[in-house]
Amino acid sequence: MNKENRPLWAPWRIDFIRSKKDKQCFLCIDRDDESSDVEKLIIARGEKNFVILNRYPYNSGHIMISPYRHIGDIEEMDREERYEMMDLTVKSKKVLSKVLNPDGFNVGFNLGTAAGAGVADHIHMHIVPRWNGDTNFMPVLAGIHVVPEALNVTLKLLTQAWRTT
Repeated sequence: MNKENRPLWAPWRIDFIRSKKDKQCFLCIDRDDESSDVEKLIIARGEKNFVILNRYPYNSGHIMISPYRHIGDIEEMDREERYEMMDLTVKSKKVLSKVLNPDGFNVGFNLGTAAGAGVADHIHMHIVPRWNGDTNFMPVLAGIHVVPEALNVTLKLLTQAWRTT
């Protein structure tokens, strides 16, 4: 398998896939209540969307951008939601570059369960930092994933960088 076609291993995500899902959507947050932003791993808020650190990341620094409205498809987004989501995507890439210095990014949507959406009825854009050689032997041989930094530390660094970027 050549380097361009290597899979991104994230076997720890199976915990999320197999876990019992709460009836309440974790992406449905109160636009005006910022009291639990740290607990919910929210990095930043816009008028129509917010930026959140993925609790079950594909890689360190994996974030998502989601509208406040509970909608399941890009066709349901209004123009302002779409435009702001793209602006937040660009800023997120800048912040991740500044803090984590990745070699590249995967950016996109999983639209529908068949496409891999863990939360198919609340749309969200994924931004996954990537490094040359970021797939390694640990998940393959030992079933162990290596995320070199605690989520709360990554959250703090990204939140601080967001304010100055």
